Amino acid sequence: MFVDSAIIEVRAGDGGDGCVSFRREKYVPKGGPDGGDGGDGGSVIAVGDPNVSTLMDFRHHRVWQAKRAEDGRGADQYGADSEDVLIPMPPGTLIYDAETGELIADLREGDRVVVAKGGRGGFGNDHFKSSTNQTPRQSTPGERGQVRTLRLELKLLADVGIIGMPNAGKSTLLAAVTRAMPKIADYPFTTLSPQLGIAELDPERRLVLADIPGLIEGAASGAGLGHEFLKHIERTRVLIHLLDIQPSDESRPADNYLVVRRELELYSPALAEKREIIAVNKIDLIPDESELQARIADLRRELRLGGNEPLFPISAASRKYVRPLLEACWKAVKA
Repeated sequence: MFVDSAIIEVRAGDGGDGCVSFRREKYVPKGGPDGGDGGDGGSVIAVGDPNVSTLMDFRHHRVWQAKRAEDGRGADQYGADSEDVLIPMPPGTLIYDAETGELIADLREGDRVVVAKGGRGGFGNDHFKSSTNQTPRQSTPGERGQVRTLRLELKLLADVGIIGMPNAGKSTLLAAVTRAMPKIADYPFTTLSPQLGIAELDPERRLVLADIPGLIEGAASGAGLGHEFLKHIERTRVLIHLLDIQPSDESRPADNYLVVRRELELYSPALAEKREIIAVNKIDLIPDESELQARIADLRRELRLGGNEPLFPISAASRKYVRPLLEACWKAVKA
């Protein structure tokens, strides 16, 4: 199950109280103040962990709390600090203050962000001694730890996003070029959550691809799971727009292309300006080469592609002509 949003509460530890104490020993009738300071409360820290891929754990673990620090003691003994609490989160997590809407962090791999600051320890009476006040009887309590309600939102981090209408063959393409194992079947909306995979062109060149579930008309306004799907495309650097050359619903590939493009533009003009590589899938369904070339020529004309604008005919099921598509993606990502 892919979970890409969650609400959690984080509670930092309170600081320990300062101590009021005076040195009392044999033959020392008027010992000075020796009350120690309280320890500092533990903070709650979000950590970008590459081994975590979804926010599913936060559906069941909603409260993260650090412990209170120890109080100060006599004999100038300071209270022990309490340990910080680390929360592993997937890279790409946006952390918001649920009450104010403030973006606290855009978490990347290896980041450590304090989301709730622990309270400082209070001062013991030893802190208040002076030449005019040699027997202070005052101390301060520890500060309260910060308490926050956080809204977590995960946006996938991928080099290439594969988009297209339902049943265009996106999951088949992802499975063909990576070791990902998405669910594949011959009906729309097989993929109900984004899938990630790594395509290895050679030992030194790798691409992270994301299969974004099929878009439908009205996705930008929330139809289906439109908003949930579209937000994952925002962080990809390049888009593969996959078209079915022979849709089972007898729609036209050019019309399907325009539907998806329209949804991208309505959701985010910046998203619509991302570099796009168009691929025509399922060419194995048209065994006659002359008919295939005629269809591709018609599609280029309908999409108004110039002579230098590439269009990649592929068969994801047989992996035919997939390599040139990946090479084009690599060049686009590194451009």
